[in-house]
Amino acid sequence: MTTNELHLSKGSTANAQYTLDIDPKRAGWAHSSLRIVELPPGGTHLFTTGDSEWIVLPLQGGCTVRTEGQEFQILGRESVFSGVSDFVYVPRDAQAQIASGAGGRFALAGAKCERRLPARYGPAPEVPVEDRGSGTSARQVRNFASAAAFDCDKLIAVEVITPGGNWSSYPPHKHDEHRPGEESELEEIYYFEIDGPNGIGYQRVFPSREGGTDVLAEVRSGDAVLVPDGWHGPSIAQPGHDMYYLNVMAGPGEMREWRICFHPDHTEGYR
Repeated sequence: MTTNELHLSKGSTANAQYTLDIDPKRAGWAHSSLRIVELPPGGTHLFTTGDSEWIVLPLQGGCTVRTEGQEFQILGRESVFSGVSDFVYVPRDAQAQIASGAGGRFALAGAKCERRLPARYGPAPEVPVEDRGSGTSARQVRNFASAAAFDCDKLIAVEVITPGGNWSSYPPHKHDEHRPGEESELEEIYYFEIDGPNGIGYQRVFPSREGGTDVLAEVRSGDAVLVPDGWHGPSIAQPGHDMYYLNVMAGPGEMREWRICFHPDHTEGYR
């Protein structure tokens, strides 16, 4: 793929239902998906899950999710920078309705899967929050659907807040090979939001193999970067503008696990 196919600027994948719509066909891979739906006050959105499991995650606002004969109230949040949100898991082969009295923006993080797990609610207080790195590589990781924190069949999803001027996704790392106990094969989507008007960030992906992915993208709120393979990082936040990204991952492995390999030239003094 070219850089233009891997760096998806805001609106470039929009359609009548979603402001961002990345499915495996659009990404050119087999597993990971991400959609963003914006609802006006009193708005609703009905979707069918098909062969994928999904998590409904508020980016701004709250909502009600109805699925499998159950109704889940999501309190949500003012923005991705205001704190952790609660969320709802919706299984494959189901219908779901999102309804929002006040309106808002909601991410649907998805992955093709085999097992049909029950619909359920993820409370915000139970989301593990990790301070990772130090100094100018310090960032906050919200492990709401990490492999260790929340049960899914294939889907792995986390949020990261990078303070203005800092680097995250550092040292550069990769997860594009199946090496039992050392590295898992995962496709990954980065979805970005930048705090404040006119804020920017930068995302680097570079080859781990001959002819592999090579991207240096200037990202703004609403942009996404696809990582089918390769070393990824750093993710760089403009000074004075905190940067948020949502990572959505899935792969072919029998085990749902996040195992990464750090680039050997960038590891001294960092983790």
